[in-house]
Amino acid sequence: MEYNKIIAVTGLPGLYELLSSKSDGAIVRSLDDKTTRFVSSRIHNFSHLETIEVYTVRDNVNLVDILKAMEVSTDKLPDEKDGAALKNYFMKVYPDLDFSRVYSSDLKKMVKWFSVLKANNIEIKLSEPEEEVMEEEDGEEKQAATATKAAAEKKVTAATKAPAEKKPAAKKAEAEKEPVAEKKATAEKKATAATKAPAEKPTAKKAAAKGKAEKKETTKKAAPKAGDKPKKAAKKK
Repeated sequence: MEYNKIIAVTGLPGLYELLSSKSDGAIVRSLDDKTTRFVSSRIHNFSHLETIEVYTVRDNVNLVDILKAMEVSTDKLPDEKDGAALKNYFMKVYPDLDFSRVYSSDLKKMVKWFSVLKANNIEIKLSEPEEEVMEEEDGEEKQAATATKAAAEKKVTAATKAPAEKKPAAKKAEAEKEPVAEKKATAEKKATAATKAPAEKPTAKKAAAKGKAEKKETTKKAAPKAGDKPKKAAKKK
């Protein structure tokens, strides 16, 4: 049984172990008679012992500090019903208590609670601070983040190495592109020749037309005119 599970319930005497919480109350077990019961939160209020503070002439202190001072004290516990004896006892055990604000009923509760805790062999100590628990969780999260980062770096390294290994394939692709470039150049030459050919054809046509014109002129010169007499053929000897 742990100290951080011990609660006080308003309207009920003694201390209780908190077994489970519900939306409308809690199931508790009495440290006195060990009976288990449901306590409604509509009727009762619950107070964890480790959250209770006590007034002093300086700053408030946790109830644990008072109970530990009672634990190490050699003075006998006073009668709970004797208010003067209670005050004298705490003036010796914890003289810094502000008795103007800590009443006899409060002193009586502390004596009774101390007796119940001792009877049930419950160690009087606070649970670990939340900060320490959070630090442990942060440490685990950092380890997980470090592992994730390392895995990501490996992937990046593999990705950067991959292009270097593909260089031979790139060279092969370039070698395959060379015949294609040659074919392209040949095709361009043929296209150039094809475009030049039509430019030479008009010249050939002009030459043919010129030849025909010259032939016609020659024919005209050779033909006899209307007023010319035909030459006699030379007689054969």
